[in-house]
Amino acid sequence: MSQAIPVKWLPRPSPYVPVWGEMRGFTESRDTHSPDEIWLVEHMPVYTLGQAGKPEHVLDPGGIDVVRTDRGGQVTYHGPGQVVAYCMVDLRRHGLFVKEYVALLEDVLIDFLDTVGATGACRKSGAPGVYVPGKRGELAKIAALGIKVRNGCTYHGLALNVDMDLAPFLRINPCGYEGLETIDLRSCGVEMTLEEAGWQLGERLAQAFEACMPHIHT
Repeated sequence: MSQAIPVKWLPRPSPYVPVWGEMRGFTESRDTHSPDEIWLVEHMPVYTLGQAGKPEHVLDPGGIDVVRTDRGGQVTYHGPGQVVAYCMVDLRRHGLFVKEYVALLEDVLIDFLDTVGATGACRKSGAPGVYVPGKRGELAKIAALGIKVRNGCTYHGLALNVDMDLAPFLRINPCGYEGLETIDLRSCGVEMTLEEAGWQLGERLAQAFEACMPHIHT
């Protein structure tokens, strides 16, 4: 019988670059027997540009560092009050292709948001991530996705805005979309600590991956 995927919080707050290096090292050192892990982290303020990220989408970084990273996607912001879930998962072990993996992450987020009372969570065509009704009558982004797959194993993951200063998002075109509104759980009327949101999200992710495991009967 397979073991549940361990979920752990990293020290808070954590700088981005060292954690990125640890994720990469963890993934590069894996073999077919290496266990999967889910890391939860709250980062110090940073803008990250994905592999296809265009620098012009960083409008005015101010004093916040901009890091070019190896995940997919455009530009996003990480900072206090946001939980990032880094999923180090062997896709072959779970019988997942990349599109199915991305759909799983989005499904877990949508179910979580619905459960805690952030109603109306959904996908947005052509714009990866998860959205809820915003204050301007349009969909607002509450969670971002950015992944990397190396030798069939994933790292990076997703970021959920819980209770944060959203002003840094105004200094970028979030995920490459000019004027895209961003929102957090608190703005949706959901009162949760970062720890509560992180643990619940991490456990839901672990359960979703576990559900994909082939069940072998002897």
